[in-house]
Amino acid sequence: MRRKGSKKTAIIYMAPAMIVILIFLYLPIILNFMNSLYKWGAMTTDVSYVGFKYYKELLQDETIRIAIKNNLVFAVMSVACQIGLSLVIAAVLESKFLRRWQSVFRTIYFIPSLLMVTVTGITFKMLYSPSIGLINPLLEAIGIDTSNIDILGNAKSAIFGVAAASQWQYIGYTVVLFIVAMQSISDDIYEAAEIDGANAIQKFFRITVPLMKDTVMINMIIVITGAVRVYDEVYVMTSGGPGRATQTLATYLYQVGFKNDQMGYASAIAFFVFVVTFVLGLFQMKGYDLGEDD
Repeated sequence: MRRKGSKKTAIIYMAPAMIVILIFLYLPIILNFMNSLYKWGAMTTDVSYVGFKYYKELLQDETIRIAIKNNLVFAVMSVACQIGLSLVIAAVLESKFLRRWQSVFRTIYFIPSLLMVTVTGITFKMLYSPSIGLINPLLEAIGIDTSNIDILGNAKSAIFGVAAASQWQYIGYTVVLFIVAMQSISDDIYEAAEIDGANAIQKFFRITVPLMKDTVMINMIIVITGAVRVYDEVYVMTSGGPGRATQTLATYLYQVGFKNDQMGYASAIAFFVFVVTFVLGLFQMKGYDLGEDD
């Protein structure tokens, strides 16, 4: 009787949260998929059923291919900087000779993540400017000819310039998360490794990283799904240009839906983004076996 009562109590407490999740998460996903099966727009009352036509167009859309490539660039740079480089920085700040200054460096690294994306985008847009920016003069100071360098104006370099600005803003956030995780590792483990003759690099790869597996995995999911959904930085700095060079899935979705008023096709793109992020999240959780003991 006590077990049945506890189950009923658990269901009662969980029910409000489950209802909210169903209404505000799963129901919109279902409605979005249904909307993608129709041709409709916000500025017209004409609605017609087209089935999976938009999904077939999506697979053949050249801009979608460009957007996926750009999202992949964001994902690779984000993993390299916000996971790899952040781990190294966190390990250095957590080392004995820098611990007394850790709060200062931690604040310096974390401040950029508190800024609005709009502020960061405009700032880096000015820094990249060939006429008033600081990047080109610095390159000239080390002997590089900058007469043909326009980072955001060049289709080949624009996406890397935007991605670099994003890394500068968010790397401090993951550094702080990794520092917190490292502080939960007992010093006794490191002292035992030192007695066995392990150096700093060996301790990092054989103790720190393995014991932070769950934290790394969670950050990896956040970083990669964020790279798939990236919008603000691109819109502020390039609006998808020059041409289609920096279009991402999110910026193209906005263009199709709110500029071209093709809401059905925009819904198909939105559902495609959801499927990609969902599948990536599942694969990462499965690959890392979150919560399972080795």
